[in-house]
Amino acid sequence: MTRIIHKEDKGPMQIKVGNESKWICMCGLTNNQPFCDGSHKKTADEEAGKVYQYNPDGTRTELK
Repeated sequence: MTRIIHKEDKGPMQIKVGNESKWICMCGLTNNQPFCDGSHKKTADEEAGKVYQYNPDGTRTELK
């Protein structure tokens, strides 16, 4: 089943657990949910107002 999820964040959210930081994925691209694995770097050149689909092979398609 395919699911389209609206995400606009381009970076993770830091959560402090005692003295330790955990980074929670906010872009939806991580392979280690709910934790960030750096996949948000793929979103750096996205243009505002455009919609993108990220494919299983790592490529990105602009949706119209």
